[in-house]
Amino acid sequence: MQGINKEMDKRCCGYKRRLEAMAKSTDHLEAMVKRAISAGIGANYILMDSWFCFPVILATLGQHLPVICMAKDMKKVLYKHEGQWVRLSKLYSLLRKSPGRAKILTSAMVETKQGQKVKIVFVRNRNKKRQWLAIISTDTSLVNEDIVRIYGKRWDIEVFFKMMKHYLNLERETQLRDYDGMVAHITIAMCRYIFLSFEQRSHDDPRTLGSLFFACSDEMEDLSLVEALQRILSLAMETIRSTGIVAEDIALSLVDSIMGIAIDMVQTGQRVLRNCSAVTGH
Repeated sequence: MQGINKEMDKRCCGYKRRLEAMAKSTDHLEAMVKRAISAGIGANYILMDSWFCFPVILATLGQHLPVICMAKDMKKVLYKHEGQWVRLSKLYSLLRKSPGRAKILTSAMVETKQGQKVKIVFVRNRNKKRQWLAIISTDTSLVNEDIVRIYGKRWDIEVFFKMMKHYLNLERETQLRDYDGMVAHITIAMCRYIFLSFEQRSHDDPRTLGSLFFACSDEMEDLSLVEALQRILSLAMETIRSTGIVAEDIALSLVDSIMGIAIDMVQTGQRVLRNCSAVTGH
């Protein structure tokens, strides 16, 4: 067994990990976000569970990126609504609800103890009837539907933990009492998940190839008939000017006549197509 006073060089990563392990989990949040941003990892929002939904954390992380998280009804966490400080359940009782079986019940703009403006969206809890769930967004410009849709992406994290525990042997593969060994085992299990996710993305997810296809299509978009004819005639005009055989007025009249005929043909074709569509009902 490894003793608690294992000698460790204070310059190594192991010593830094031990310091992090002895600190509160919430103290690492801002440092983690800063490391991700400095490493070039782009993100539009920070998604969090209700465990971290405290006004202090929302204000701290909101300085770097907008935060969307699930909220818990707690006695000591109050929000300012229309001049009075209320807890989450009281706030829900004060708001007007959507009629019928709407999934989004209601929403409100409130203020936290840190003076931060946030938007709270109440949605129907499909697992428990007559109960609700609350989602907080520090980006108050988002509509209710977008807040719910973006937070729904957090489900991928739950899938990740289930995959790690049940299929990649995060809990059952080995028993360790050494801290460095635990970190190494978790790292190996996560590397397995990275490899599997990359393979799935490469074979099953068409988004990568799809975005490349659309990018190429935009670059190689076919010219319309009028645009192509205009380019050809422009080149012809430059050639005529360089030869000096035909007067420029005559050449311009010729170009105007050809372009007029081409535009009439296109407009006629469009009218015929509309008439055919009206007749067939499509």
